[in-house]
Amino acid sequence: MEKINYVHGTGRRKTSVAQVRLTPGEGAIIINGVPYEQLYPRIDHRQAIMKPFVIAGVVGQYNATVKVDGGGISGQAGAIAHGIARALVATNESFKSALRQGGLLTRDPREKERKKPGLKRARKAKQYTKR
Repeated sequence: MEKINYVHGTGRRKTSVAQVRLTPGEGAIIINGVPYEQLYPRIDHRQAIMKPFVIAGVVGQYNATVKVDGGGISGQAGAIAHGIARALVATNESFKSALRQGGLLTRDPREKERKKPGLKRARKAKQYTKR
């Protein structure tokens, strides 16, 4: 029987959910079957995805295979970073304090606020006129 040599981490941000699988390798990041450079052309999204590896000091040591669903690209990039950070902690517990200080292990609880009846949006009301 073959030994399972990967670790799993689930990351969430807004309405996005990312399932990350880390395997020892040369640093390739594949998201939904596509290299992450093609899927995320913006530099800030790429940096957000790479941030856990940089903080842990293991750039180029792990391959990441990611399935991400829901939300937009910013939420997905945050979810992927959260999932990678959780998977890195599963590989080595000593990364936990550095990743926690970097704010990558905390689930960002901010969600879109629902629209209220009688208002135009969640908080925007009609302009008040006194006379």
